[in-house]
Amino acid sequence: MKWAIGVSYCGAGLEGWQSQPSGNTVQDHVERALAAIGGEQITLTAAGRTDAGVHASAQVAHFESHADRPDSAWVRGANSQLPAGIAVQWATTVAEDFHARYSAVSRTYRYVLYNHAVRSALLAGRAGWFHLPLDLEKMQEAANYLVGEQDFSSFRSAECQAKSPVRTVERATVRARGAYFLLDFTANAFLHHMIRNLVGSLVYVGKGKHPPAWIAELILARDRQRAAPTFSAEGLYLFKVRYDARWNLPAFADMLPFDPDLGG
Repeated sequence: MKWAIGVSYCGAGLEGWQSQPSGNTVQDHVERALAAIGGEQITLTAAGRTDAGVHASAQVAHFESHADRPDSAWVRGANSQLPAGIAVQWATTVAEDFHARYSAVSRTYRYVLYNHAVRSALLAGRAGWFHLPLDLEKMQEAANYLVGEQDFSSFRSAECQAKSPVRTVERATVRARGAYFLLDFTANAFLHHMIRNLVGSLVYVGKGKHPPAWIAELILARDRQRAAPTFSAEGLYLFKVRYDARWNLPAFADMLPFDPDLGG
């Protein structure tokens, strides 16, 4: 039987999603918890592999199991085995042709940036921080250049293993809620470190180092060396994964507290 699960997690102190020899990744923790409930080895496939320190409010993964368990057993049972920073939100059976990664229509990542002269102790590990005032309007103007099917080589990590640097960005928005800047990016897929590299360059625009049109120049340049340094992982969240309605996946309730409307 094939199952899909929704998982939220705080990435602080974890080595990302993908399994590592240390066993200290989200995949490792969740697979061990599910195996304890199912009484057999479980292998998860996720919608996206988040890096060390990156969080998720709406990660989706699938697995197969011969165990006959109710939905609630996979959720409550697994959560009783998991550390506090990881929680299975829901579990449901899915058709055999469902695939957490390949069935996804789009992915939305949110970067939460605390813009204040003094860093926040309470947000340590959960939000990025920049100390100089940022110009919201210029950052949004710059973000508009990201929309469309384009070559994002200037924002691609040297370790990226994607066959092509071309991605289709459906939406790129920058909003402010008090001292929080919320940067949302929706695309069919993303390159390694792409969002953190985009955030770094948008911050350069926001602080006045470059005009908004600089982002368009970077896209045309296809040169990672010309863009800003990679921004910290602490503020990055896998915020939403969109699937066709026919899969009938449950909704997530454990959303980010930084946005009053909890919008995506």
